[in-house]
Amino acid sequence: MSNNISGIILSGLGGLYSVRDEKGEVYACRAKGAFRRQGISPLVGDRVSIRPPEVAGKEYFIEEIGERANALIRPPMANLKTLFVTFAPKDPEPSTLYLDKLLSIAVYNHITPVVVITKQDVSPRLAEKYAAIYRKTGHRVFLCSSEDGAGIDELKAYVRTLDGICAFAGASGVGKSTLLNALFPSLSLDTGRLSEKISRGRHTTRSVTLYPMCEISDIATDAYIADTPGFSMLDFIEFDFYTLEDLPHCFPEFEPYLTECRYTDCSHTKESARDCAVAAAIERGDIAKERHESYLSIYADLVQKKPWQKK
Repeated sequence: MSNNISGIILSGLGGLYSVRDEKGEVYACRAKGAFRRQGISPLVGDRVSIRPPEVAGKEYFIEEIGERANALIRPPMANLKTLFVTFAPKDPEPSTLYLDKLLSIAVYNHITPVVVITKQDVSPRLAEKYAAIYRKTGHRVFLCSSEDGAGIDELKAYVRTLDGICAFAGASGVGKSTLLNALFPSLSLDTGRLSEKISRGRHTTRSVTLYPMCEISDIATDAYIADTPGFSMLDFIEFDFYTLEDLPHCFPEFEPYLTECRYTDCSHTKESARDCAVAAAIERGDIAKERHESYLSIYADLVQKKPWQKK
């Protein structure tokens, strides 16, 4: 009878993994050599089975990796369930293209995207402008201010409903760490320190660590939270997140119109509103033109990616 222990990988660095079991015990483990020979690497977020040592004081080994709901290239992590795409309306000015890449990658990987607009007090007008754009996508949108507390309780109530792994992604300076402090005061993090704490080094953008929410809040849940500095590094030429054929389906607000175009091979790029239902929806204001501009930019990236270049 096996005495293996089931758990989840919280972090991994230099071939050493921290695995938390169902009782909250954390074990330092290494991966069995067979994974390397099979070209498999355990990822933060993996559900795994670990084998205890036969002799006390020896190493634990990860023996099995459970089936993954999704696996991301950068940062390397698995089984992400909710992605909070976080940005400020100004200072720094957001890039809708960057935001839409994150959102589309989440949709493609069956990850629930949530839009969080921080620092709404800095420019309420701009905050509402961006909120209007993303409400049309069908994604949930929160407007928050860590300065005056606006929207924090609403976001906190939503976070309390979550299970699985959730991550907050956003460019530097958007107030992500301050927001996480407001949501999880027990973290007691100085602004700008979360990535440093999690990554074990400010410039280590590829390392991810999960925090059990039950340990950093009063929420009795099996959910985990991760800061994700690596999400600020996206390149559609270098990484194959999805294909040109997948692209329209990664913009949820396009979905109702994709079968309504005059031609079945419609690219939704330069066709007229008479022939393209997506173009007509943009003209009516049902789809934000900023979103379509991002679509065009991503389309241009993907169309120049040759089949033999794909990894």
